[in-house]
Amino acid sequence: MTLRDEILAVETNMSRILVGCESVTRLVLTALITGGHVLLEDLPGTGKTTLARVLARSLDASFQRIQFTPDLLPTDVTGLSVYSQAEGTFTFRPGPVFANILLADEINRATPRTQAGLLECMEERQVTTDGKTRPLPAPFFVIATQNPIDTSGTFPLPEAQLDRFLMRLSLGLPDLEREIRIMERFLTGSEEASLSPVTGAETVLAAGREARKVRVSPDLMDYMGRLVMATRSRSDLAAGVSPRGTLALLHAAQSLAFLEGRTYVVPEDIETLAVPVLAHRLVPAGRYGRTSQQKAILEEILAGLPVPTEAFTEGT
Repeated sequence: MTLRDEILAVETNMSRILVGCESVTRLVLTALITGGHVLLEDLPGTGKTTLARVLARSLDASFQRIQFTPDLLPTDVTGLSVYSQAEGTFTFRPGPVFANILLADEINRATPRTQAGLLECMEERQVTTDGKTRPLPAPFFVIATQNPIDTSGTFPLPEAQLDRFLMRLSLGLPDLEREIRIMERFLTGSEEASLSPVTGAETVLAAGREARKVRVSPDLMDYMGRLVMATRSRSDLAAGVSPRGTLALLHAAQSLAFLEGRTYVVPEDIETLAVPVLAHRLVPAGRYGRTSQQKAILEEILAGLPVPTEAFTEGT
């Protein structure tokens, strides 16, 4: 079984529980092997937490869940040093971030101070406390959830925090056919507890290394560059995509091409990923709570960009 087959086995395992979520699951796995993090932004009850749990059950990797609340402290996330009177020394007790997969449930319910505790973890994959830096396990993958319309008792994520997420995704509400399939599947209860791991953490890391070998033609890098530059010159945007966002799109495109079984990126990979990877990095002028506007602006930019017409075949 190839590395790609092992990652796709995770996708198949997750589909035993998740109904009609194939496209979102593929993007979550793309983010996982890219080494990024995912923000799931959707209404309550749409399956955000379930997706994270099912992914964790499908991987032989450590998993932790944090329920973010206003009284949560940064040390509740990262860990703290505890003094032992018997030994006269401080001992570090790791927080839940010391896991391969971390579910940050309702992340916007924590105070900015606690949210900031994740910044170093998500970017540098390490925790610094009491002057000592401790590396996090690899892979380290954060799936955060939030409700986009409930603002009572919430603290919106600042731009620096949003920029740490490789993708912002939404499961969406099901149509009638999918709703019926959900009822049929869960008629006698959930099978989630019966899921067992189909691959391990090392496979994820190895797949990520293979994905970085996927070829990206100069024309496609120019296409991504023009897309990013267009976000920086619009009068209705206070800030466009940063170089971090450009690299996020590049590496995510390589990972998606790898999962699709190709050794090269095609324009469709970039078009599929542009909104999930870039939209949340845009800062519309004078607006806040702007998910739909960010998406509309990026789709408008995409529609106005000429797509490279080179024949993207293996070996070109």
